[in-house]
Amino acid sequence: MNDSVEIDGAEVAYRIDGSGPALVLVSGTGGNLHSNWDHLMEPLAAHRRVVRVDYSGSGDTRDDGRALTVDMLAGQVLAAVRACNVASFDLLGYSLGSAVAAHITAEYPQLVRSLVLVAPFAQGGEPRIKLQFELWQQLIRLDPAAFARLVLLNGFSPAFLRGFSDRQIEQWVDLIQQSNRWDGMLRQVELDARLDISGQLAKIDRPTLVIGCSQDYILGPEPARAIARAISGARYAELDAGHMAPFERPQELLQLVGEFLAVPARG
Repeated sequence: MNDSVEIDGAEVAYRIDGSGPALVLVSGTGGNLHSNWDHLMEPLAAHRRVVRVDYSGSGDTRDDGRALTVDMLAGQVLAAVRACNVASFDLLGYSLGSAVAAHITAEYPQLVRSLVLVAPFAQGGEPRIKLQFELWQQLIRLDPAAFARLVLLNGFSPAFLRGFSDRQIEQWVDLIQQSNRWDGMLRQVELDARLDISGQLAKIDRPTLVIGCSQDYILGPEPARAIARAISGARYAELDAGHMAPFERPQELLQLVGEFLAVPARG
């Protein structure tokens, strides 16, 4: 069962699993603490106290509907972490969650032991990325099923998607439609299109692993590579996968994260 904590008029849902050094997971656009992470929880929680958070627009979190900011979402994640009595933690962010995680690390370095950014981007206003997010907004308003199909086309690599049966594709389309809160996701995509955390990257001084996706047709792999160059001492790895690498290459992702977090200085 999820717990919740109130901050600035929002009732923020979170969940704790496992025991050991704390690991905080921050979801991507439209994802929630179950849809993004449930399939990874057994290996992660075997050695970690894992904190998952639904920020505004996702899952069971409820708020007043105001426009979202990265700072607001970061505050919600930190409120959940404080409610769990966690003093320091390793931090993993995926997609939009990577911007939130990078913000937290830049502004609250005393709390973060190490940082992992999966399929990250720093600026939503880059022309190709902005076009993608503008199309998302139109489809969310007009045809969520078409949006779900576009996410499958752009989110998975062609080779991976070719392995799906017609039935599996329809199951994924249904899952995407059922797991998203469309009003909330629209607010998150609006944030995607205008966020800019590029100025904070140079402030990050925690051990950092950036994981890009060579077949990312939503963002392209270059934003992840640029983030790795901008963070001093960051390690870069690249998965042969689309943007939805946590679903396409879960075992490879877990191996990269596990090896990085196993370094004694981060334990």
